[in-house]
Amino acid sequence: MASADEDSPPGSEPLPSGALRGPAQTADDAAAVIAGDGTVIGWTRGAEALLGYPAAEVVGRPAALLLSGPLDPLRAAAGAARCRAGAGWSGTLALRGRDGRSLDVDVRVSASFLVTGHEGFLVSGRELTAHWSMNGSVLEDFLARSPVGMAVLDPDLRYLWLNDTLERFGGVPRDQRLGRRPGDVLPQPLAAPLERLMRQVLATGVPITDYEYLGWRWADPHRRRAYASSFFPLTDAGENRIGVGYMVLDVTDRWNARRLLALVNEAGASIGSTLDVQRTAQELADFAVPRFADFVFVDLLEPALGGDRPGALSAAVIGGRPSMRRAGMSSVREGCPEAVVQVGETVDFVPPPHNAHFLVDGDPILLPVLDPDSHAWTVEQPARAARLREFGLHSLISVPMRARDTVLGLTTFMRSSNPVPFAEDDVAPARELVARAAVCVDNARRYTREHTAALVLQQSLLPHTLRGGTALDVASSYLPADAKDGVGGDWFDVIPLSGARVGLVIGDVVGHGISAAATMGRLRTAVQTLADMDLAPDELLARLDDLVLRLSEEEPAGGAAERGGTTVVGATCLYAVYDPVSGCCTMARAGHPPPLIVTPDGAVSFLDLPSGPPLGFGGLPFESREIELAEGSLLGLYTDGLIEGSDKDVEAGTARLAEAVARRDLPLEELCPAVVEQLLPVPQPDDIALLLARTHVLSPDHLASWDVPLEPAAVGEARGEVAGQLAAWGIAELSTTTELIVSELVTNAIRYASGPVRLRLLLQSALICEVSDASNTSPRLRHARTTDEGGRGLFLVAQLAHRWGTRYTPRGKIIWAEQNLP
Repeated sequence: MASADEDSPPGSEPLPSGALRGPAQTADDAAAVIAGDGTVIGWTRGAEALLGYPAAEVVGRPAALLLSGPLDPLRAAAGAARCRAGAGWSGTLALRGRDGRSLDVDVRVSASFLVTGHEGFLVSGRELTAHWSMNGSVLEDFLARSPVGMAVLDPDLRYLWLNDTLERFGGVPRDQRLGRRPGDVLPQPLAAPLERLMRQVLATGVPITDYEYLGWRWADPHRRRAYASSFFPLTDAGENRIGVGYMVLDVTDRWNARRLLALVNEAGASIGSTLDVQRTAQELADFAVPRFADFVFVDLLEPALGGDRPGALSAAVIGGRPSMRRAGMSSVREGCPEAVVQVGETVDFVPPPHNAHFLVDGDPILLPVLDPDSHAWTVEQPARAARLREFGLHSLISVPMRARDTVLGLTTFMRSSNPVPFAEDDVAPARELVARAAVCVDNARRYTREHTAALVLQQSLLPHTLRGGTALDVASSYLPADAKDGVGGDWFDVIPLSGARVGLVIGDVVGHGISAAATMGRLRTAVQTLADMDLAPDELLARLDDLVLRLSEEEPAGGAAERGGTTVVGATCLYAVYDPVSGCCTMARAGHPPPLIVTPDGAVSFLDLPSGPPLGFGGLPFESREIELAEGSLLGLYTDGLIEGSDKDVEAGTARLAEAVARRDLPLEELCPAVVEQLLPVPQPDDIALLLARTHVLSPDHLASWDVPLEPAAVGEARGEVAGQLAAWGIAELSTTTELIVSELVTNAIRYASGPVRLRLLLQSALICEVSDASNTSPRLRHARTTDEGGRGLFLVAQLAHRWGTRYTPRGKIIWAEQNLP
């Protein structure tokens, strides 16, 4: 920095030693000419710009008036003598501007010269501006206070110099480092890669930056820290490498943030692989051991395991210690010997001294040091206190598991083999792990609740008992879809019909979930209603197809898809009617797999039944086929999931089904589940339904029929025939009511219909009376007035019979009435 010489002119003051001043900073120097007597005789525009005085105010006046301080005559005379001797003078003067402010100006005075015969001096100057100067004290303070650790090593990698920060990072005192190599003072696993990189820098001259590694601090040897180091060569003036320098920065926060992000990302791929609550809890425990803790257990509230509504979860916490169940557990020790409670058992663990309310709105609990001898542990949880001592469990973090404002349970992390206690930095990873798992648990809980509701709905809509009467022996087997795919829309039914006949139906609604189950229930109800009208199979499917079309039209555009459901378009159905009197079975199907038939001799075949379109397409006809089944034949109806299997090969599945059903050594009620288990030993993505029916033919001894002449006298004869037949069957107690029913039905046929008229009695699980004629006009039940002489016949029939109705045939109709046997 420039300072005034000892012989500075009067009024000049030298800058103090070490002042932080730099070289003059201005665009142009100010210049003036001063006569030997100190009078200004020349003034430039630069001087006017610097001090603000115009030439008219300065020229001819003493230059001492421009000084900010008083003039020192002795020093001014000494400076003039140097200039007269030809040496000139330079220094700093404090000048006063026209506005009154003081300016520090770097001034240079030339050697004296003659101006118009008089002695003169050329004076130039520029204003000084302050800036930092890297003197020794500043550099020393900079190196000492820097947050970056620094060191200089010689070509043999011996420490020559290091700052306080590096000494603090490594924990090795400075006097133990100087003159030694890193390998002499640092642990070998840490020093070896550092020395290798330093030698590489010395050999190549190429710096290495941002090399990260894990170490520790002297004051906290158990907790690891992350550092980033840079190495660079040191050279002399001849570009010879005379050493290596390196800088170290503590990047633990950055490393922890990356570790947390990596931990959460890895957890996302490992936790929540299924929609199973307990499986998700176990995945959380398995993931955290040993990455984060030595012993982890996950306790969930009872309602969370059962998929109950959120209100039940909150209610489970209110009122003291919540009822939880151990859902997952993992340890570095095989078998989790630290555990007091095993997986599946109830638990009420809450870390003391906290109560259960922190599950609802509390923060994670951090206990860096566990004291098993404290009053809270020994009194409240003596068994756990004993395990803490036995296995050296010394640190704990408990994190409430919450998701979407729903309390789910508690996850606890503990350390024993790892000597590093949990610290505040570990709370965030624990919280993130539990938060990620909580969302997965809540998703699984919600799905379990929805799946359970759909399964209950579906099971409630399926028949609980199957009644084939004396016409059929029936057995069924239903296997819901795998939980991850949701219940489907498969259904089956056995419907008793008039005339001892039985209707068999099986169907499948495309899709899964509650919507598919509800649609299945609607179709099953519709089939029962249409079957009760004694419609032929092809006509029943046509009516059902019309119904499905109407239901589909009621759906707004995209409505079902937006709700995650399915419309009924794409449903399939097969309907069959078996008559035990004739042994004939009439069938029709709408896009459904063909039925399977096993003859009494064991031959297996699939009926070549015309395949109509699936329900809901409309406009295409359905065809039925009639086949005669020998007594003891086996009729099998099934859904496509049974034959598709895991390989999706329908032909191979059909062959497997034929082979499984051909087993004749099993009773029907055992054969049905055995077939399903053999074909599909594990749950499949689609529902499975199988309906097996073994046929019986009505014995001729249980059938009686008569042709009735179209004359009134035939009514009495018919009553007599009926009474005799009932006596022969041993049910004479039904003669009175049966004769009255026959009398009314035969009378109506003779009076209102056309011939031929035929009367038939069937003795099955009930007594059935049928009167057939050639008319297509159906009788109508009405309530006669008191003055009417007739009109009460069908009313009496309806009162006496268990049920009655009309069935149309290709040649007319049949009016039937059924009575329960005594």
